[in-house]
Amino acid sequence: MQFAFGWQRATLSVTRTEFRSCAAHLTNLWNARCTQELSMSTATSNVPINEALARVHERVAVAVAKRCQKSDTRPRVVAVSKTKPMEAILEAYAAGQRVFGENYIQELVTKATDARAPSDIEWHFIGTLQSNKAKLVASVPNLKVVETITSKKQARLLDKALEDAGKPEPLRVFVQVNTSGETAKGGVHPDDCVALVRYVAEECPHLQFSGVMAIGQYGRVTVDGEQNPDFALLVRCHETVCNELKLEHSNVEISMGMSGDFEHAIELGATNVRVGSTIFGARE
Repeated sequence: MQFAFGWQRATLSVTRTEFRSCAAHLTNLWNARCTQELSMSTATSNVPINEALARVHERVAVAVAKRCQKSDTRPRVVAVSKTKPMEAILEAYAAGQRVFGENYIQELVTKATDARAPSDIEWHFIGTLQSNKAKLVASVPNLKVVETITSKKQARLLDKALEDAGKPEPLRVFVQVNTSGETAKGGVHPDDCVALVRYVAEECPHLQFSGVMAIGQYGRVTVDGEQNPDFALLVRCHETVCNELKLEHSNVEISMGMSGDFEHAIELGATNVRVGSTIFGARE
C-alpha cells in the first residue's frame, strides 16, 4: 500500500491483515474514549446526588468482580467535594457517604469546622501540601488521611505540627508518586518512593505511612485488555515498597482512579478511589 505524507511519498509494506488490525485498534481506541466520556456524563447532568452516589457504588461492585487479583475487600470511595457547598456534602452524607476529600486546605478547614458537619465525617486532604500550611492541616478535626506527601521536608514539618498540636494518634499519610512523568503533576519520582516511605516510617513518629497515591494522566485511554501505565507503575511501586520494607501488602493502600477511570483503577488493585464530578456534578 502507498501513503503520502505531506510533500513526501513513501511505500510501506503493509499487508491487508496488518492494515485491518491497525484500523480495528484505532476504532477500539475511539470507542474506549467515547465510553470514558459517557461514563463521566453524570458530571454534567442533573442527577440527584443520592442517585449518582448509588450508581458509583454499583460501578465499584462491578469493577471489584473484574479485579486482576480477586479480593473481597471493597475499595473506599472518597467523595471529592472541592468547591461544593456544605449542603451538597450533607446530601451525600444523608445517602450514606462518610468519607470526603478536599484539595484546598482553607476550604477543608472551613467545612470541617462548620457547625453542621456531622461528627463521624472522615476527611482526606488530597491537594498540594504547602510547607507553610502544615500547622493548619494539623488543626483539622476528623482529618483521617493526607494523601499527598511528596518530600521529606513536607513529612518533617507535618510531623512537627502534629506534635505541637498534641495529637494523641499518628495521622495516616499516603506518599504521592508521579507515575505519569508530567512536570505539572506533584509526586515523588518512582525510583525515590522507597526512600521517602522509609523516612516517614522511621523518622516521623506522628505520621503513619498507610499507602501510595498517584494521579494518572488525564484522558488516557486503554483498550483490548491494556493496563493504564500510570496505574500499573503505582502497583509496582506498592509491591517494591512492601517487599523492601517488609510491610504487609494488605496494610498498604493504593489510591488511584478518579471520575473518568476509577473502575479500571479498581480492576488493577486500587483500594481508595477519589470521585468528585460523577457524584456532585461538574465544578463551576
